[in-house]
This record gives sequence, C-alpha cells and structure tokens, in this order.
Amino acid sequence: MGSWLSKQLEPTSAHFTYLVLSIFLLIYAFFSDFIRNRLHLSEPPLATLVGILFGPLGLGLVDPESWGWQDTVTQEAARVVVSLQVFSVGVELPKAYFSRHWRSVGMLLVPVMTYSWLVTAGFVYAVLGTDWPTALIISACLAPTDPVLAAAVLQGSRFSARVPRRLRHMLSAESGCNDGTSFPFLYAGLLIFMGKSTKSIIGTWFLSTILWKCTLGLAVGLILGHFANRTLRIAERKDWIDPASFLVFYILLALLTVGIGSTLGLDDFLVAFGAGTGFAWDGWFANKTKETHLPNILDLLLNSSMFVYFGAITPWQMFMPRDITPFINPWKLVGLLVLIILFRRIPIVVLLKPLIPDIRTYREALFCGHFGPMGVGGLFLVIEARAQLETGESVPLPHPPEHHPNKVQIETVWPVVCFILLGSTFIHGCSVAGISLAGHYMRNKEERAPLLAAEDEGLDGMVHEGGGGESEPSVSGDEDVGLSKP
Repeated sequence: MGSWLSKQLEPTSAHFTYLVLSIFLLIYAFFSDFIRNRLHLSEPPLATLVGILFGPLGLGLVDPESWGWQDTVTQEAARVVVSLQVFSVGVELPKAYFSRHWRSVGMLLVPVMTYSWLVTAGFVYAVLGTDWPTALIISACLAPTDPVLAAAVLQGSRFSARVPRRLRHMLSAESGCNDGTSFPFLYAGLLIFMGKSTKSIIGTWFLSTILWKCTLGLAVGLILGHFANRTLRIAERKDWIDPASFLVFYILLALLTVGIGSTLGLDDFLVAFGAGTGFAWDGWFANKTKETHLPNILDLLLNSSMFVYFGAITPWQMFMPRDITPFINPWKLVGLLVLIILFRRIPIVVLLKPLIPDIRTYREALFCGHFGPMGVGGLFLVIEARAQLETGESVPLPHPPEHHPNKVQIETVWPVVCFILLGSTFIHGCSVAGISLAGHYMRNKEERAPLLAAEDEGLDGMVHEGGGGESEPSVSGDEDVGLSKP
C-alpha cells in the first residue's frame, strides 16, 4: 500500500511552490485588512519572508533553480511585473496630472536621482573598494524607487489615508517614472566601464539611451495610450465590448507595451508608464473602473508572487567572502545598507524642499526622502547590467560564465544589489508600522487611539487642512478626501 501510494504522489519543487504560494496568498487575503490596517504591514516583506523560509535556505520546498529557471526568466518576470505596476501608476494618477505637477516630479527625477546615483556609488566605492565604474553600475540599479513597494505603502490602507494625497500622488508618479529614467544612469556606468573615449561615451549614450530608449519609448507609450483610450471609448459607446473584456483590456494593453518596448529595444518601463498615463489622461477609464480594485488584485497576485520568488533566489552564499570577491562580507553589506538608507535620498530632498512645490513642510520632505524603496525594478536592472557585462547585449546568459574578462564585476553587482534590495524590502515595508507605533506612543495617553497604532488623523507636521492635502479630482479613489487635523 505504501509503495503504491508513493508512486501516486508527485512532490516536486514546482508543485510545492504552487501549494506554498497559494496558501500564503489565501491566508494573506483572509487577514488582509487586519494585516494592513492593524499590524501596518504590506505584502512585499511578508512575501519575501515566505520565499526565504520555504526557499533553499529554509525548508527547500520552493527552489526555482530546480525547475530550470535561469537569469532570462528572472529578467522577464521582473520586466512584466514592473511594467504592469508602472502602467497601473499611470492609470491611477489624477487626470492630466503632469500638466500641473511636472516641476515637483521633475525635481525628484533629475537632481534627486542624480544625487542618489552618485552618493550611492561613492558609498559602494568606499565601503567595498570596487572600481568606480562598477560602483556607478551598482548605484544605478539602486537609484530608482520601486513602484511595487511604493504602491504597497501609498495605496489602500489606513496609513496611506493619513498622508496628504498631494504627496501620495507625487511619490506614485515618481515611482512610475524613475524605473525608466534609471536607464541613462545604468548605461552611463556601463559605457564608462567599457573604457571608451569621452566623446564616444557621450555620443553613444545620447543617441542609444536618451533618444532611442527613453525619448522614443515615452513617445510610443503616450501615443499608444491615447490611441487605446479613443478606440476603447468607441467600442464601449457602440456596445462592441462586454464588461469582462473591458477590464481585461487594461491588462492586455499593459502587456502590449511590454512586447513593443522589449522587441524594439526601447525603455520598457517608460513605454508602459507613458501608455498608462496617455490611456487615463482624461480620467475616463479611472472613473469607469474605480469600483473594481483591479490594481489591488494585480498587487496581490503578481507582485506578491514576485517577492516570494525573490526571497527564494536570494544568493545568501554570495554575501560571504569568496575567492573572486574577497571584499564582500555581511558586515560591509550591512554598513553599506545603513548608509544608503540614511543618505541616498533624505538629505537632497530636505535640501531641495523649497524648490519642490508639492512638499510644504520639512516633515513632509523627511517623509518623501525616506519613502524611496528599492525592489523589483532594481532586480530587473541588475540582470540588465549583468547581461551587458556578459554579452554586451540586453539578453543575459542562462547563468554567470565560469570564465570571463568581467568575472569580478559580474560576481559583484548581483550579491550587492540583492542584499540592498532585501534590506530595503524589510526596512521600507515595515516603516509604516514603526511610524504608526512611534506616533501612538508620542501622544499623551488621553489622545491615543483605543487600539495600538490605530490613529486615523493626518500625520503630524504635514499640511492637511485648507485643501493642502488634495491633489485634484477625477481620479480613482477620490473618496478619501484630505484629512484635517484639529
């Protein structure tokens, strides 16, 4: 009987993954309101923890490498997840948002990102002792804020309602743009590493990266989004499309941007964000679908699955000193993480506060400086960097080569970026709980909410009253009006 039963069972790693992932998502869905609004935790750190516990480091039930998954699969999975998220950000923003808030977002994308890139590179160079081009490549992977982690903090929770919508929209817009705008920083580091002349570097960088990848990518996305908006309006007005297909159109359009961007060698994320922005520029689609919570469904299914995967593939053994990378060790990586969390964004955002119209107080500047999480976008960028170092193209080898002129750089960028992404996932993912607990205990006893960290007033030191908390109307989620403080 036992022999017969053993022949019927098929406990492969892939099958265990289906079990672990579905059980985790079911449990999270069942307690989602309690987890998000009482414990103030979001999906990414929990999903990553599940991946670690059930991955090769833990129980060994979730082992993507045993399925034959390779770097190319990691790259494409990250590409799809981030593209869908930045598309969603573009759709969820208020109508014609950038026509009124371009200055605030522009300040975060240009001076803040440039500072983040250079300062992070300086920390990598000083702490790990890498060469300067390698430090620039690593810092480019860490310069953008992650739309997946940002969405987990800025949308759909009790805490997010305590933050002025003005700031939430600005940070969401930044997270939607800067995964795409990180490509110029990444390719600048790669071109410098290749040792070409200054004239050749500038020419190649401007033509291939700025004009082709970024400018054309954004233009294609905006045109595609506007065209899709018009055609969907016609189909809906003439009753050519049923309600289910109306919702599916959203996902299919996002996937189309991935196909167009990747096939043409454009900046996938700017294509996707441009398409989402163009598609919802007039607010029509957002108002049509605001009761469906479609972005939240995508967050739960795709984004959480991606973080489970990230937890399972984290290269723990590469965090220790090895012959090829003796300068990497856990203490150096922890020190680097602390420096990056403290100084990557906060100082420059606080310094530029007078020049960013949507940031009204220095407490708001501190908040915006801190909430610059690094996540799945960085995972895609580091695979892109490894591919360029391995093959000179955007398609990576299945696994890092045993012998290669750039072996040290290839074996350095992956563990360093993964460690910082891992730390950011937990630190930024748990920051809401820390801020809520600190705010609770900083109040007088008679002013505290009956339940621990259950306050729902606007956060202290931020402008909520007199319209300062709003961004503008005609956006999905209008109902959470700006909160007022007594």
